[in-house]
Amino acid sequence: MIHLDFQVRLDTSAYRRYNLAMKSDEIRRSYLEFFEKKGHARIEPAPLVLESDPTTLFTSAGMQPLIPYLKGEPHPKGKRLVDSQPSLRLQDIDEVGDNRHTTFFEMLGNWSLGDYFKKDQLEWCLEFFTGQLGLSKDRLWISVFEGTKEVPKDEESFNRWKELGIPESRIFFYGVDNNWWSRSGAPESMPEGEIGGPDSEVFFDFGIAHDPKYGKDCHPNCQCGRFLEIGNSVFIQYQKNGDGSLTELPQKNVDFGGGLERITAAVGGKADIFTTDLFEPTIRKVEEESKDAYGKNSEKDRSFRIIADHLRAASAVMSEGIEPSNKLQGYVVRRLVRRAVFHLSALGVKALSLSISKISKALWPKVSGAMAQESERFEKALARGTSTLARRLETSGEIDGKFAFDLYQSEGFPLELTLEILKEKGKGFSEDEKKTFEKEFENHKEKSRTASAGMFKGGLADSSREVTKFHTATHLLHAALRKVLGEHVSQKGSNITAERLRFDFSHPDKLTDQEIKKVEDMVNEQIKKDLPVSFETKTLREATGEGALHFFGERYGKDVKVYTVGDPNGEWFSKEVCGGPHVAKTGEIGSVRILRQEKVGSDVVRIYASAG
Repeated sequence: MIHLDFQVRLDTSAYRRYNLAMKSDEIRRSYLEFFEKKGHARIEPAPLVLESDPTTLFTSAGMQPLIPYLKGEPHPKGKRLVDSQPSLRLQDIDEVGDNRHTTFFEMLGNWSLGDYFKKDQLEWCLEFFTGQLGLSKDRLWISVFEGTKEVPKDEESFNRWKELGIPESRIFFYGVDNNWWSRSGAPESMPEGEIGGPDSEVFFDFGIAHDPKYGKDCHPNCQCGRFLEIGNSVFIQYQKNGDGSLTELPQKNVDFGGGLERITAAVGGKADIFTTDLFEPTIRKVEEESKDAYGKNSEKDRSFRIIADHLRAASAVMSEGIEPSNKLQGYVVRRLVRRAVFHLSALGVKALSLSISKISKALWPKVSGAMAQESERFEKALARGTSTLARRLETSGEIDGKFAFDLYQSEGFPLELTLEILKEKGKGFSEDEKKTFEKEFENHKEKSRTASAGMFKGGLADSSREVTKFHTATHLLHAALRKVLGEHVSQKGSNITAERLRFDFSHPDKLTDQEIKKVEDMVNEQIKKDLPVSFETKTLREATGEGALHFFGERYGKDVKVYTVGDPNGEWFSKEVCGGPHVAKTGEIGSVRILRQEKVGSDVVRIYASAG
């Protein structure tokens, strides 16, 4: 037995010989070591909250921190990289509850920055799944890109898979909805400067009987539960132009992403990621608190899964110092915790905040206090909502869709609970009232999507000319404010769009007219000098030793990019840790003008500025 344990640690093939299911830690380790042997350098995962890109809420993909290098900048560790990147995507939040979707996940990734391409990538992808993990090639199905007017059909990947022994009957062509990847979706929805390309996905076949409600024929992108996507090789070779067309990048890149949760489920042979060791501890604790069992009832299973995913996601974000609040990342944490609490109540748990406290203390002790406090606040909100509903029923006897939505928006009171209370009173919603609620809810979601799109548009993925100018102008403003007002000034946030920049900084009072003029004159003087803008990759310690500004150092990775305005080895005006993009010389900015300012906190001032 001792010999077997030793073999399991050193040789993943032991799992196949002894028919043991690999745990997630072993799969992660095996993946990283496999690609290191293929000449890849292991890189540190980026934080979930990227302070170098304050215009996007979370790291949502492994490629996000690598965008400059995918566009052609040399990476300090070379052209072949591998890592395991924690990520969070909110667009799937309404899908959580089935056997495969999550908000938080860990993405195994390998990259080729203009080095190898489709031939080697697809071979190594198959070798890892079958040779390292022991998955049967007969249970792997493939999808490839069918092409558009601008981008050709991916015959190369199709033929390569056939060469590797995948029969044509298990290779499917799909369009942009399934086999095109960029952070913002299909080519038409990509902002200027965003990169993407066609992809080829690998699916694992669990052999489950096809459910006819999902259509007549079963195929890899059928949602019946038979197939599970376990890997996606994205061939990033295009960039969006301002006129809406696509241009080929100067280098052809590979961006592979494989969800650790899904791969672990495939290796275990169970078509439910929530049965893996990544979720099992949470599921077990919820079973203890609810006195119920997972896997016995489909509706209850949905609540188990939402609780397990949302608490895991919330704890990951909170571990980076984000507290539940009503703004930005804090709002997301609040929403995740509150949805988990609601679904705990759906399982019949009465002492909600106490149960959350027990679960979080056992699994995430460092954030359990804040998680329990938020649970307690929501428990009180549920009590207020229940009381409000009771009063409404006493006075009017009816609840309409508008009232139900207002209750949801003000107290976070879920529609499911409103319907449950109405059912207990022998009442219910008509179809028209449900439609009213759904219309209000969709309007609410559309506003959220619009806000998110605006936030994404200004992120580092947007390298349009105007946005690039504003990124460098922000550095100039930051340096000038510190010279005019004092070194207590530090960045508290920023938001950049193609129309303007917004910059928050620490200062007790709004600027006087004279101070505004001094800052503008100082910034425009540097622009007239047409100073060079350059960057170097350094460790955070090296960067700070040189005087680079870095007000969020605890969330940066080991290596950072330091942008200098002026001579890096001589006289410079600004030196700051940032992810870019930036102009080559300050003269490209034109000029900067501060449009307006406002106080947004007791010691925080916000300014809006234009450039051109």
